[in-house]
Amino acid sequence: MRFGTDGIRGVANVDLTPEIAMALGRAAARVLGGASSVIASPASPFVIGRDTRRSGPMLEAALVAGLAAEGVDVMLLGVVPTPSVAFVCQMLDVPGAVISASHNPFADNGIKFFTAGGRKLSGAFEDALESELAALVDGTTIPAGRSGSGVGTAKSGGDMVDAYVEHVVGALAGRDVGGIEVVVDAGHGAASEIGPRILRALGAVVTVINAEPDGTNINAGCGSTDPTQLQEAVVARGAAAGLAFDGDADRVIAVDELGALVDGDQILAVCAIDFAARGVLASRALAVTVMSNLGLRRALAEHEISLIETPVGDRNVWSAMEQHGLVLGGEQSGHVIFAEHANTGDGILTGVMLLDVARRAGVPLSELAGVVTRLPQVLVNVRVHDRSGLSSAEGFWTEVRAVEAELGDTGRVLVRPSGTEPVVRVMIEAPTDERADALAERLTIALRRALGPGNDEG
Repeated sequence: MRFGTDGIRGVANVDLTPEIAMALGRAAARVLGGASSVIASPASPFVIGRDTRRSGPMLEAALVAGLAAEGVDVMLLGVVPTPSVAFVCQMLDVPGAVISASHNPFADNGIKFFTAGGRKLSGAFEDALESELAALVDGTTIPAGRSGSGVGTAKSGGDMVDAYVEHVVGALAGRDVGGIEVVVDAGHGAASEIGPRILRALGAVVTVINAEPDGTNINAGCGSTDPTQLQEAVVARGAAAGLAFDGDADRVIAVDELGALVDGDQILAVCAIDFAARGVLASRALAVTVMSNLGLRRALAEHEISLIETPVGDRNVWSAMEQHGLVLGGEQSGHVIFAEHANTGDGILTGVMLLDVARRAGVPLSELAGVVTRLPQVLVNVRVHDRSGLSSAEGFWTEVRAVEAELGDTGRVLVRPSGTEPVVRVMIEAPTDERADALAERLTIALRRALGPGNDEG
């Protein structure tokens, strides 16, 4: 198996088997937990958390076995959000892993790692892990022959979860969101208990839906992948806002008091404008990906806030934030990073920060989010015969330039190949849905003509 944009994923017990997870534990011990690499000694703790999937305990046991076989002690946090694992890794300066497939269906699962200090893996670390994993699986490297006291152990780290709760509550520096009525859709995922707990600690009046995980219902018609129930609940209760988390709670989609969605771009705009007004937006800039809507760019330009653009992925956003000394960045999907409090996306923290702005502003969330007028955006995944010829497909790029000229400053074209599939992603922003659809179809036809059609359209 190979690392994608956020760890390894696949169908649990088919693609991601216990055997693979155990070998990956051994590989992680060598690459992330060895005396010559990231942490001080092989016995320093390795933190593990997971979401609510049925396959989670199985893969957790296998991963722990691989780590312990290499002499690494493990701290088990249980069912917790991904950002809480990153927080504990940062606090203890140790590496860790999360067993989760995020927003994927329950049958899938995945493993993503953090280096000591809670940072997502660089490409070099991923390459090293892949290489070590392959060597273990094909038998070209010998497992460590540890025995007796040289074998690692596993213990609970529940008190560390309490520290994460205190950390998020403390992010408001003594402020609270007292009296705000909010509906939380936990998506039957990792935020089912801890999300409402934090919001209530800050004084919010919380109604919770979809917080009864049974191992198979994570993300099923709920949470950030399908916030329809949340929209209905917010309106029915007359709540001020709603927060929908994905399976591992590293992102959030909000709902305003009218039941309208508030996506990551709008959350970024609300928080950036607030930060700028309070003089805490470093360099008066934030980092966003190429997928951020043109409406966000226009809204921030009106407030003289600049954007640093990155490739898709919150790891890339964090890298740009570090490089430019920024305190805020994120993605349209709801991965938002507040650098003073986290070094990865945190859906619960993001929800808290958004509610804090709303309470201090004293206006409805719909008014705050209305600063962004989103342009219709169409994304088409086009399967092609050979994506490697994209850069030299001059006929296609001639058509792209023609579309860009027609749109002018009223829209945008983005073309990017998939890193793992024979797919090219074509994104169009235009003044109307009809115009966006028509231009996307035009470029899809040109792309297939240039590169050859694939088996089907993604």
